Amino acid sequence: MGIKKGDLIDEHKRHPGSCGLIIKVMGGGAGFEKVLCCDHELTEDDVVSNVGSSLGRKKGHLPISVILDEKKLYPDSCGLRVMIIDGGAGFKEIRCCGHSLKMNSMRELKFGQMRGPESDASGAETGQQGTA
Repeated sequence: MGIKKGDLIDEHKRHPGSCGLIIKVMGGGAGFEKVLCCDHELTEDDVVSNVGSSLGRKKGHLPISVILDEKKLYPDSCGLRVMIIDGGAGFKEIRCCGHSLKMNSMRELKFGQMRGPESDASGAETGQQGTA
């Protein structure tokens, strides 16, 4: 069945004692299988219409508002894009189209680093420097 853009998956819906991961679907999702968090499997059954209270939600190593994009790592996928809204201390992975998005997906997408060309390590000067 899959999930669609705008869906919110809330771990507290069926597992109130968990870390309370909330994920918002930003795009794709036709091949969505499940989210593994705190040894629970979150599926389409965990979709909610709005975000509940933030009380009892435990943040983990996943930064809030980070976007995980399946299409950047797996071009042959359905293109699932999700944003971490809250919680996530027990986050393990998201399975979609037979692929797995884990914590290391963040590093592969180079979150937290500046975009732009790679710096030249040769130390050659590139034009004028200083004040005029």
